[in-house]
Amino acid sequence: MQGVLKKGAKAAGTIAILKNPFSWIIVGTLLILTSLFGFALFISISLGGENQLESGMSGEGTVGTAQVSSEVMRYEPLIRKYAEQNGVGEYVGLILAMIQQESGGRELDVMQSSESIGLPPGAITDPEYSIQVGVKHFAEVMKQAKGDVNLALQSYNFGDGFIGYALERGGYSKEVATQFSHRMAAREGWSRYGDVNYVDHVMQYYNGGNGSVVVMGDGSQSFDVEEVHNIMKQYLGRPYVWGGRKPAAGGFDCSGLLEYAFAQVGVDMYGTAQSQYNKTKPVSEEHIKPGDFVFFSTYKPGASHVGMYVGNGQFINANSSGGTSYSSVEEWKNLYPFLGFRRI
Repeated sequence: MQGVLKKGAKAAGTIAILKNPFSWIIVGTLLILTSLFGFALFISISLGGENQLESGMSGEGTVGTAQVSSEVMRYEPLIRKYAEQNGVGEYVGLILAMIQQESGGRELDVMQSSESIGLPPGAITDPEYSIQVGVKHFAEVMKQAKGDVNLALQSYNFGDGFIGYALERGGYSKEVATQFSHRMAAREGWSRYGDVNYVDHVMQYYNGGNGSVVVMGDGSQSFDVEEVHNIMKQYLGRPYVWGGRKPAAGGFDCSGLLEYAFAQVGVDMYGTAQSQYNKTKPVSEEHIKPGDFVFFSTYKPGASHVGMYVGNGQFINANSSGGTSYSSVEEWKNLYPFLGFRRI
C-alpha cells in the first residue's frame, strides 16, 4: 500500500491491536527456532518431500514463484496459517510478494494493513496481527474481484471501492486504475491517491508458474560466518574420512565437516548432504554470499556433496581427492551436476 493515505475506506474490524512487545518477542523467537531447527519454512522441501528438491516451495496450494528477502521469508509460517484460514492458501507466494512491496518485512505493520480496518497508517504494531488483518482483507477483495488477481491487488492498495468502479469499465487495467486514482485524489483534495503501479510493483517479486521461492541476498546470515569458517580452517589438510563427523575420527566427510562446525556455534546441521539440502533454502546465484551452502550430485541422484561458500568463487569442503580444502565452484560445476546455492 504505497503512497499517502492510500487505501481509502475499508471493511471495518473489531479485533484488538496487540501492542504488547512481549507478543512480538515470543513470535520472533518461535520463528527463529522454526527457521533453525524445524525448517518448516515454505522454501524448505520438507513440505513436499524428497521428490521436490529443485522446486523449493512445493506441494498443494502454490500457484507462482516469489522472490523475496529473508526478512519477508521469516513470516511465511504465519502467512500460510492465515491464508489457509481465509481460503486463499494457494496465494501464499503472492502474499509474500505483497509484503516485499509493502514493507520488505522491516516494519511492524508488515502488510501495511492498518487502514483496511479504519486505522491510521502503521497503527498496528504486532506483525502477526498485521498479517492476520492483511490476509483477511486480501481474501475479501479476491472474492469480490471474482478471482482476478490484478484487480484484487490494486484493490488491496486502493480499497475495495475500486472493484465496482473497475468492473463497470471492463475490469482492471492501468488506465482504469489511473482514472480512479485521479478521481479519488480530486474528490479528497489530495495530490495523489494510492499507487497506480501497485500491481507491477508486486509482480516484480512474483510470477505464476512452478511454485518455487528464491531468497534475495539482502538479508544477513543467521550465524557468524567468520566464526564457522575459522572452525573449518583448523582442519585444512585433514584427510577425507567417510562418515567422519568429529575431529577424533581423524578427518571429515563433506557433511560431517559442516555438521561439526555449525554445531560449535549452536546451529543444528546434523545429517547427510541430502539432509542439509533439505534443511536449507535456495538462493539465486547472483545473490550468493559467504556462508551459503553449495551442493553437487557426485555419485547418485540428489545432493551427495556439500561445502560452504567463502567468496571469490571458492568453497571450503571435505572431499575425497583433497581432504578438507578449498575448491572452485566453477571447476566442480564442470565435473558434477550442480544443485545450486542454499541458505540456512
